[in-house]
Amino acid sequence: MTDLATLTIAQSRKGLRNKEFTSRELTEAFLNSIALANSTLNAYVAVTGDLARTMAKASDERIKKGDAGALEGIPLGIKDLFATKGVHTQACSRILTGFKPPYESTVTANLWAQGAVMLGKLNMDEFAMGSSNETSCYGGVINPWRKKRARIRIWSPAAPPAAPLRLSLLICARGRSLPIPAGSIRQPAAFTGTVGIKPTYGRCSRWGISAFASSLDQAGPIARTVQDSAILLKSMASVDPKDTTSVNIDVPDYEAAIGKSIRGLKRGIPPEYRVDGMPGEIEELWQKGTDWLKSAGAEIIDIAMPHTKYALPAYYIVALAEASSNLARYDGVRYGLRVPGEDLLEMYENTRAEGFGAEVKRRILIGTYVLSAGYYDAYYLRAQKVRTLIKRDFDLAWQNGVDVILTPTTPVLPFAPGEITDPVAMYLNDIFTVTVNMAGLPSMSVPSALNKDGLPLGLQLIGRPFDESTLFQVGHVIEDNAGHFKPAIWW
Repeated sequence: MTDLATLTIAQSRKGLRNKEFTSRELTEAFLNSIALANSTLNAYVAVTGDLARTMAKASDERIKKGDAGALEGIPLGIKDLFATKGVHTQACSRILTGFKPPYESTVTANLWAQGAVMLGKLNMDEFAMGSSNETSCYGGVINPWRKKRARIRIWSPAAPPAAPLRLSLLICARGRSLPIPAGSIRQPAAFTGTVGIKPTYGRCSRWGISAFASSLDQAGPIARTVQDSAILLKSMASVDPKDTTSVNIDVPDYEAAIGKSIRGLKRGIPPEYRVDGMPGEIEELWQKGTDWLKSAGAEIIDIAMPHTKYALPAYYIVALAEASSNLARYDGVRYGLRVPGEDLLEMYENTRAEGFGAEVKRRILIGTYVLSAGYYDAYYLRAQKVRTLIKRDFDLAWQNGVDVILTPTTPVLPFAPGEITDPVAMYLNDIFTVTVNMAGLPSMSVPSALNKDGLPLGLQLIGRPFDESTLFQVGHVIEDNAGHFKPAIWW
């Protein structure tokens, strides 16, 4: 029998429907892979083996009855940022030690309603604040991709998606695109040879996500292929009365867009995404992607995005201001960690000092500063005005007939643990993704090449609001031209 844990979601779905294997067998294959490799990779912070087996058994029963959902019997890993009822949900922070929510996030509830099976909770940067998965209270995740036998730690809070490629730890991981790596779906996908899509703000409910920046948070899938990400997003997206930012708009069949011709589509090229110091390999890949789309019949248009250069500082002002407000709820009173003190104020101080890591504290302090009296207008209000101008740049592109914009996903190559120690230098890696977050647009990273050291690189597609279908349509063309990549086995 084929190694079940190496199958894509689409392949697993077909095998389950044809009764070639059961969900219980598929689930056991993944649990065995986790047991084999997690001590090395540190991808899972909680493995829910008994729950997974129970859910798989129920899926097999529904498949027998012909009552299968869209994800029936498919095992998934869930990022520790999402509330899972009765299951460890800590956002990889000490401040939430022991927290098991009595409720389920809307997005994960949608997945379970479609028959998905939960394998466990995935490691991430603390509260999604970081760019290299080095801020987690559980330690970092190791990326199986290697550069001359050096272990490269996986990028960003959505870290574990490297594992599914060759190590078969999971079929997909979930992430949202907002935190310090303002592409915590797209950036880790680019560095691990996977597909990551951040949908339009409001497409997926934020209810049950540990909040970072409320106007930027958005859930999205990371998967092995464009088709797999389309399958997942279809099940994840929904309107939600519990989330006032959730948009009541029909969710299309994203799979139907895959394979459609892109002839006649107009693709924009923003010169502002050419930055000083960007490696030549990334520039060459960008040109190669342009040639692929041109050969497939797309029309290439030069566009101007003049406010791109202001996006990074504006993003960090907005995100950290909102973070300082959102994280004020963690005080040791109602749930999670509590460190005693002589009085209530000292208990607050002790709990937060011990519960939050250094990077989270840094961001809370910056966010509090920009919201303080005398600085609100100078920083936060001005950043919101810049945000409006960034969105206007995109609006003008759409008005001029552009259907999709192609850029590199990151301005840097995958880097090793400890290689970047300056926080500002780390933040600069987000320059190609923050504009999309500020404008609330959908975007996708598609694995597109291996560099000279054998490490994966991605191309980013940016689309019109709620037009994720076009991203899947164009992304499949890039995927077909680039092929699929698997990391070397290094253990």
